[in-house]
Amino acid sequence: MKNSRNRPTSRPLTGKSPPAKRSPGESGKRATLPRALSKLGFCSRGEAEKLIAEGRVSLKGRVVTSKETWVDIETDTIFVDGKPVAAEKPVYLMLNKPRGLVTTRHDPEGRPIVFDCLKDHAHAHLSAVGRLDKASEGLLLFTNDTGFANALMDPATHVLKTYHVQINRVADAALINAMRAGVQEGGEFLSAKRVSLLREGERNSWLEIVLHEGKNRQIRRMLDANGVEVLRLIRVAIGGLELGDLEKGVVRALTEAEVAGLRQKTPNQQRDL
Repeated sequence: MKNSRNRPTSRPLTGKSPPAKRSPGESGKRATLPRALSKLGFCSRGEAEKLIAEGRVSLKGRVVTSKETWVDIETDTIFVDGKPVAAEKPVYLMLNKPRGLVTTRHDPEGRPIVFDCLKDHAHAHLSAVGRLDKASEGLLLFTNDTGFANALMDPATHVLKTYHVQINRVADAALINAMRAGVQEGGEFLSAKRVSLLREGERNSWLEIVLHEGKNRQIRRMLDANGVEVLRLIRVAIGGLELGDLEKGVVRALTEAEVAGLRQKTPNQQRDL
């Protein structure tokens, strides 16, 4: 997004515009300008606010200087650097996240990030659907469809996430039962939908843990509260979508059937445009 010499020069829009009242059945979706640019898949809200502050965004022939300006996504045309912004085609991707990557777009410490794996998809403004911490691996979704992403992350939808977890001891019935019962940790009650033993060796074992919520570092915190160290943590499924044999660091597009299957887990959501 480069500066253009053809920016509108007329007086800026600075006043707030509250959402207009609509008659029943009238179409249109209203949002603040930064949110509208995000919904259209053009950039993040933070990036949109920066563009507005730089005087690069215009609406109805006038430069917009207020990030609280309201627009109708369906009927208003937003211009950035003199060029109209159109909605991006929805993109749905899955990555087999390798260990050691940070789930962020920019890391101030200069660590490797998950978006390094998405360089072939740089044309789309993609966001990760939820997070996997640096030491965790496995299935991570990306999309520019904010409604789809929000519905999958909403605790109220209870979309199940399945993890295979290697621990530093042989799991016994007491540990399995304690994990099933849940723990109080850091002022939160952490529980799992299901916990079962996958396999065991002489000194360690693998558990399958299914969560219906996704609190920060939840599995690691639950196991740590039981005196257990996590050796590996791999997310293998979200809803009915499985990681399968996708190689580490590889990205692929979801099929229409896979997207439809995830939408069935969140029946009240629709494309957020």
